[in-house]
Amino acid sequence: MKIVLVNPEIPQNTGNIARLSAGLGVELILAGKRGFSLEDRYLKRAGLDYWEHVRLKCIDDINELEILISKTENVAFISKFGRKLYTDIPTADFGETLLIFGCETSGFPSDFHEKYKDFMYRIPMSGKIRSLNIANSVAIVAYDYFRRNGFPSLS
Repeated sequence: MKIVLVNPEIPQNTGNIARLSAGLGVELILAGKRGFSLEDRYLKRAGLDYWEHVRLKCIDDINELEILISKTENVAFISKFGRKLYTDIPTADFGETLLIFGCETSGFPSDFHEKYKDFMYRIPMSGKIRSLNIANSVAIVAYDYFRRNGFPSLS
């Protein structure tokens, strides 16, 4: 499994997700524009001293991300507009899975919703808020995916 953040804006969220990625032993991919530098002190602080364990890849061009998506057997986009629940993301018997999360303030690029509509999943929530914090969303979805796969490689 790999966690993908598309156009991440908030360094503290990304730092938290980097720490989670290290804890799960999965690669974190930052795709598109970033609203911060990789040297940002808030990013570093949120990730604490776990950065040496983070497998980080940066893809600056969204077209490169789409090439990666096209070569991956199992992809899941997490969006409040998804029609299926995140608990319905299929587990992969082989290959890798990309769990893809949109920008904190604007979600996914507009064409993604139509292009990948069959791969959009949502986290249910009350109608009182627009969205959950992205770091919380990544934790919910990633740990559920790992649970359904028997927590591979985790102690």
